[in-house]
Amino acid sequence: MSALPTLPHDAWSAWHPQELANRLAAVVRPWCVVGGWALDLWHGEETRPHEDLEFTILRGDFALFRAALSGLRLHAVGDGHVEPLGVGEAPPADKAQVWCEDVAAACWRVDMMLEGGTPETWVYKRDPAIRRPRGEVVHVTEGGIPYLAPEAILLFKAKYRRDKDEADFSRALPKLDAAQRRWLGACIARAHPGHAWLEAL
Repeated sequence: MSALPTLPHDAWSAWHPQELANRLAAVVRPWCVVGGWALDLWHGEETRPHEDLEFTILRGDFALFRAALSGLRLHAVGDGHVEPLGVGEAPPADKAQVWCEDVAAACWRVDMMLEGGTPETWVYKRDPAIRRPRGEVVHVTEGGIPYLAPEAILLFKAKYRRDKDEADFSRALPKLDAAQRRWLGACIARAHPGHAWLEAL
């Protein structure tokens, strides 16, 4: 990797998801917003401040998305380390997160996650046995922004249970339909037996 200096880890001034969608409008490969923003796209409003913006792509499509975001400098992230990627350099196989730096503005704009699966199948990265048709688990807003379904976002959030995760779960729970609750409950029971959210589901 190159030895370029990196920004402070907290130097975030993230785009709105619509800005990301505009920049990726010509890309035909799968991608979607994840994290807290995905829940707010589902809610149809911004329910809380967001420190960053996360989206996910298939690892094999990295070069394509890098080209679409050619104005940004990319950095591989993992284990608390942020390492600039050289021109044409792909993230190491053991890294699945890439922060995108707006050099001119001296800030991070978006966090790109690299996932497994296929264009047809979404695979939960922490347990590949949990998978669904991508067409089921990726929704699209009226404005054309793809986002991961709320039940899948909450499955990720169940591991950490930070204050914002608890708030996101409480806010989303009344809106989840029976099928979403069943799927989320089954997945949490598999991934986190005895989890406190199971009773609520």
